[in-house]
Amino acid sequence: MTAFSTAAAGDAGGFPTRGVPTWIADDACLLPAADRAARLAAFDDLFAAAVRSVERLEPTRLRLGLSPDPAVAARAADLSLREADCCGFFTFQLTAGTGRLELDIAVPEHRAGVLDGIAAQAEAARTSS
Repeated sequence: MTAFSTAAAGDAGGFPTRGVPTWIADDACLLPAADRAARLAAFDDLFAAAVRSVERLEPTRLRLGLSPDPAVAARAADLSLREADCCGFFTFQLTAGTGRLELDIAVPEHRAGVLDGIAAQAEAARTSS
């Protein structure tokens, strides 16, 4: 897949059974295919537990408002570092302030579709929890 697609339970790509959008850019991701379902699930778990808002700032920038909790910040930072390591086109910025925690995600213009998938997954997790 070039940017993102929707994967159903048990598909040939080994995606999670939750039916969440998948946004892995196969042509740019260094994460082994066998590990991708676990990575998507880790994002889904973070989104379900901590996302308070989803805001598309620009076509290439997404802001997730997270629960302002040190454990959430640590989880978001760890996951962001791991994702940037395997998909080098991402830029993540975690900002903490009084009563707020925000995760900004930026991509180059040709990867804007990846943010569509992340935004959809975050919004679905936020509204279902």
